[in-house]
Amino acid sequence: MLILFLLLFPLLGAALLGAWRGANPRVAGWMSVLWSAVPILALKAAALGYDPGVPLAQWHLAWMPMAGMDLRFEADGLSLVFLMLTAFVTPFALAVAARVGNGGRAFGALALILQAMLFGVFTARHFIPWFLCWELTLIPAWLLIRLWGGPGAPKAGARFFIVTLAGSIAMLIGFLAIQLVAGTMDFDALADMAKDGQLAEAFSESPGGSMALLWVAAGIFLGLAVKVPLVPLHAWLPGAYAEAPSPVTMLLTGLLSKMGVYGFLRIMLPVFPDFLHDRAPWLGGLALVTIVYGALAALAATDLKRILAYSSVNHLGYCMLALFTAAVPGAGESAISAAISGAVLQAFNHGVIASTLFAGVAFLEARSGGLRNLNDFGGIRSRTPVLCGLMGIALFASLGLPGLAGFPGEFLIFLGVFGIRPVFAAIAALGLLFTAVFVVRLVKQVFNGPLTPAHAAIRDLDNGERAILAPAVLVIIAIGVLPQIVLHWSNPWTVWITDFLQLIP
Repeated sequence: MLILFLLLFPLLGAALLGAWRGANPRVAGWMSVLWSAVPILALKAAALGYDPGVPLAQWHLAWMPMAGMDLRFEADGLSLVFLMLTAFVTPFALAVAARVGNGGRAFGALALILQAMLFGVFTARHFIPWFLCWELTLIPAWLLIRLWGGPGAPKAGARFFIVTLAGSIAMLIGFLAIQLVAGTMDFDALADMAKDGQLAEAFSESPGGSMALLWVAAGIFLGLAVKVPLVPLHAWLPGAYAEAPSPVTMLLTGLLSKMGVYGFLRIMLPVFPDFLHDRAPWLGGLALVTIVYGALAALAATDLKRILAYSSVNHLGYCMLALFTAAVPGAGESAISAAISGAVLQAFNHGVIASTLFAGVAFLEARSGGLRNLNDFGGIRSRTPVLCGLMGIALFASLGLPGLAGFPGEFLIFLGVFGIRPVFAAIAALGLLFTAVFVVRLVKQVFNGPLTPAHAAIRDLDNGERAILAPAVLVIIAIGVLPQIVLHWSNPWTVWITDFLQLIP
């Protein structure tokens, strides 16, 4: 029942908003906030009695049994991490939207559809329902960018739509080939076949031979890498993040990019471990390029949203470095476990931290008439100490300051990578250095220094805005102090995938 609730409850809210003609935009906006927050309560209730050794929830419907295609959904500990993130970030973004004037009937309905499809992505265990939900996130996300974005939104939205759709087509072709050869597209069944070598054997006997499996894995890799995104497949991201209204950017960076990370965890590692094993050094190098390039691009940018956009590329690069390094042949159990745990925790933490930063930018834009360049501000901390203080906590969490959420995930990633590829860990540390530089520059030019005359009357956060930001900041602090809040959900899956990867020769 939990999975059906997660899939259908947001869609019901979207339908009600769509049918509510003549609704006051402010009332409709806050209704969407409340509606999108209800799944948090359902998930928390389910998590309280959760036994990590058994699935949290399951739902199965035979769809095309003759072809082995089922609508199968299952939530385990790994799913729960991403479900909780979705349930938290969606009402957070909608609350910011309602506060800065982006909320309304259509906006809320599209965000609720997006939430429902994300719940589907994080629970589907068969390619057909997973792909349907994956693709259906694209439409509301594109409309949110296109309809409420800035002057460059049509171009940025089109690039976002086309590039991510191209990746999806590559995945679809790959899984159709798997269905023809292996007779199933069930993720768990394919993982079992990969573990026993049956998947490789089935492809070796197919007309394309073993090269066919290589091309299938490459196509699925491409589709997931676009969504993360890995450099050089990131070109859609800066424009989409900058042109979308900040509440939509919160959804893009907090949730949609996590679809790619989740796909690597759920599909690539268990189903195509040989593909990752054989190319681990090259893929690790690609992740390093993503880390260093993202930090340097953020250092070169002056638009606050582009700085944070490139920072997201940098931080998700750490997740991918951990996953690709964990696939190195002969890696030790403790190093693999640390790397995988770090990637999961980093994905969750980045979703909260990045969405908090973009929320701060939204409130800053609302006070400055849409300004968001580094050179537009200066010294506003004297006028907006609460806004600058809360954004400062999120910025230093993004940097990986101990005691805040960014630290434990990055620590586990470096612990795992250093135990497997010490040179990669050393190069990745450059990303931390460059991140420190652009974070300090942002704090210095926006918050500190002499107050610019144009912002002499800028106002601080009011009580409502503080109430919106406070839960996210509390989560950032709580996970920094006690990361097991998140890790205890995913630990059983981490143990399973660690044992699984060690069995691959």
